[in-house]
Amino acid sequence: MSDLISILQIVFVAQEAAKPSTAPLAVMWQHIISLQLVEALTFISFGVVCLFYGWRIFKILVTICFGLLGLFVGVWVNQQLVHGSAIWLAVFSVLVFAIFSIPLMRWGVSVLGALSGGILTAGLWLALGLPQEYVWAGGLVGLVAGGMVSFIVFKIAVILFTSLGGSTLMAVGLLAVLYGYMVDRQKLETLVFQQQWFLPALILVPMIIGIFLQHRFIKTAQDWSV
Repeated sequence: MSDLISILQIVFVAQEAAKPSTAPLAVMWQHIISLQLVEALTFISFGVVCLFYGWRIFKILVTICFGLLGLFVGVWVNQQLVHGSAIWLAVFSVLVFAIFSIPLMRWGVSVLGALSGGILTAGLWLALGLPQEYVWAGGLVGLVAGGMVSFIVFKIAVILFTSLGGSTLMAVGLLAVLYGYMVDRQKLETLVFQQQWFLPALILVPMIIGIFLQHRFIKTAQDWSV
């Protein structure tokens, strides 16, 4: 129960970060640097598994993603209607979304693949130093392209969203380890907050490697099926 309460607190903080008065990057950065060494190494380890072998466990990952979506929905509905404790409503919402993700697995994977395509091109837009106010245009291109490809070729959707998830987890864990134990903190914060290319590159480079390797692994796996 204490773990669930902690997750809900993070959700509330994330919702506060979405308000114009708060910088989302600063809030996310505070959560990253607050990770302990064991937590950071867990993020890296699980990220590596998702990055290279996400095609083996994609069904579990989709269920987890839908469960997290249910958590956000439950907390939001609670804030709009109940204005009280969000725990039981959030638990119910998580269960509903997780259960419905099973029969809707192919649709869920395709949607996640489309979102991953949008994040990929938006990250490339930022990494190339293009105007930040038009980053939505870069993301929209990837969203449409990724959606079209994902709904046509299911394996590509699996590769896209598992590679993105794995690289993101690795980036979070790596930043926490670097900040806490390995590099000058001021220099690292300068890279994160002042170098527009740094965070996109930290996520996109492993993601592209994961896409390439997963594609090769799936081609040689005779027993893999959707």
